Amino acid sequence: MDEAQQNSEIEKIANLMVHDGISPDEQDSEKLQKYKNQVKEDCNLDDDDAMKLVYETLLFRKLKSSDSGNLLDKGSDFGAGFS
Repeated sequence: MDEAQQNSEIEKIANLMVHDGISPDEQDSEKLQKYKNQVKEDCNLDDDDAMKLVYETLLFRKLKSSDSGNLLDKGSDFGAGFS
């Protein structure tokens, strides 16, 4: 999957999560199963890679809702590890 497709899928899943009222802090794998299955169907990924994309989506939502204008500055607050 190329970067553009990955970004598009993250946006799509993020919108579904917002619509469903899923918290950006959600960690319950049963609640996240719906999104993992959607990613698997959309992108033809295995379980592990699909779940990684779901977690990337949660991180994206946390960063997007952050009050900082510079997402890279806030990345370490979420354990993203970029500087």
